[in-house]
Amino acid sequence: MGIQFGSFNSVCETAALVICPLIGTDQGIEPTCYSRNVDLGGTLIFQPSTCFVHIAAIIMTVIMILHIRSKYTAVGRKEIIMLFYMYLVISLLAMFLDSGIIPTANVVYPWFAAIYTGLVASAYCCLLINAFVGFQFAEDGTPTSLWALRIACLVVFGVGFFVAIATFKQFASFSFTKPTALWIVYLIWPIICVAVYIVSQLILVFRTLEDRWPIGDIVFGAAFWVIGMVLLFAFSHTICNAIDHYLDGLFFEELCLLLAIMMVYKYWDSITREDLEFSVGSKAAVWEVKDPLLSGSNGYPGGSARGDYSEEDVGSNYGGYAPPPGFSNNKTASLVGGVSGTQYYNNQKGGGARGYPPGY
Repeated sequence: MGIQFGSFNSVCETAALVICPLIGTDQGIEPTCYSRNVDLGGTLIFQPSTCFVHIAAIIMTVIMILHIRSKYTAVGRKEIIMLFYMYLVISLLAMFLDSGIIPTANVVYPWFAAIYTGLVASAYCCLLINAFVGFQFAEDGTPTSLWALRIACLVVFGVGFFVAIATFKQFASFSFTKPTALWIVYLIWPIICVAVYIVSQLILVFRTLEDRWPIGDIVFGAAFWVIGMVLLFAFSHTICNAIDHYLDGLFFEELCLLLAIMMVYKYWDSITREDLEFSVGSKAAVWEVKDPLLSGSNGYPGGSARGDYSEEDVGSNYGGYAPPPGFSNNKTASLVGGVSGTQYYNNQKGGGARGYPPGY
């Protein structure tokens, strides 16, 4: 039986979603095949392999967040980092819900599942809005841009949370036997957001960027996301039976989702360059070239064509340099032994002298 609009029956029979124990019937909808459990100190841990993916996702997300925070002048830094904060919380919450650390029979499970649903919908909203940051409809990093993003994500979170908890608890005309609104929020809304993001970023690359390499990041990210959804909703049962319940489609879906998120980060990093103008401009004097052939000043006493060497060693005879008027060759220090070159080469006499012989 294929997927039917507004019905989670075939979806939950194939994939072990967080919301499946709370919809369809009083006992929820159980998948026909799912990953085997592990007894850890008398506690059953569901989906142990998927939990490792969640842990890896948390670690990788923290690394990406730290790198994004280090790019102080990158375009859209404050907007994109919000997406990764959301994904971090979603991965942490999913680890507790998928593993059964928060049991499905517990009274708090519906509330955590509703929070999870709202966060997922809000994260896709954040991705959708970040798709338009590069077009500069509002300057990135400004209060207008940031608060528009925050308010939109908060509204979507509220809608997703309310639809989920109302469906689970059956109030305000919602019912877990006909979860049409939840079906739209959980399945249709992410597809819309991802499709708009992909199209908008392709337009951005072709219209404003000379480099075409970021298209590869977009294609790979979209491919990972699509492959994950297909493995979860179409082949989870087949995978589970083929490898004796050690893994199921949820493991591969979460892994592909992590790879897709990493490609979103890679794409953003490839199209943004940190502006180092201000950090280098404050030390421009370090790169000043002081060369007599390049200097156009006439600050040397006597009107010489030499430049102004007020900060140079004017007392050296090295390289045939003549000291300015008022200085004596025989008393001026040199680079050789602290005495002048004339004293060293012309005033040496026999005896134990180490200089060249007179008249050389």
